[in-house]
Amino acid sequence: MARSFFSTLKSKPGDTQSRPTRVAARSAIFEWIESWYNVHRLHSSLGYRRPADYETG
Repeated sequence: MARSFFSTLKSKPGDTQSRPTRVAARSAIFEWIESWYNVHRLHSSLGYRRPADYETG
């Protein structure tokens, strides 16, 4: 699971800064995880459904 996460993170589109500061990198990673990774990706533990779909029905 960790390999899949870091592979997705490394290939994240829109990375235009070559060497962001540590604070900027942490902020960008946190925002990406909370706004896309945890919301939109399919979770095997939820029957390969998105968390929002699982909670609504």
